[in-house]
Amino acid sequence: MIKLATLSMAFFWSSLFSKPGISIQTKTIYDFKVESLNGGTIDFADFKGKKILIVNTASKCGFTPQYEGLEALYEKYKDKLVIVGFPANNFFSQEPGSNETIDAFCKKNYGVTFPMAAKISVKGKDMAGLYKWLCNKSENGVMDAKISWNFNKFLLDENGKLMAHFKSKVKPMSAEIISKL
Repeated sequence: MIKLATLSMAFFWSSLFSKPGISIQTKTIYDFKVESLNGGTIDFADFKGKKILIVNTASKCGFTPQYEGLEALYEKYKDKLVIVGFPANNFFSQEPGSNETIDAFCKKNYGVTFPMAAKISVKGKDMAGLYKWLCNKSENGVMDAKISWNFNKFLLDENGKLMAHFKSKVKPMSAEIISKL
């Protein structure tokens, strides 16, 4: 009896929200605002009309030199692409520094000019809301993804729809990424 009632309610709600003029509003990338590395705010709504590449970063990782490729990609395509770096200390403490230390490291060693967010967690119980959205099809409507290491990359289209997830080994200036720009 409970199963039948549950199914009836599910049918009622799905039929109600499939009627013209009534829709369920899901969260989009443009609903997110995050603290920037230097204390300001990064508002993803400001990036409407551009593709967005989101990357979890670390300063003491074998993939850290990808900062150079990310900066080159940003400089070459910044009229239609924004890159947002998210320092995270989730993998063998490879991002131990403070926001100030990370900011200085990125600028001094790689000349980073693309937006960098404040340090966050990209997996586990304390996973940041943006990364929950990026990694769960139930939230982003496109795909499930798992952050396996530093320098995983998510590409979103000009309308904020998730297009692709690239693992750490995919370099920023690779044909795999550039072909989607």
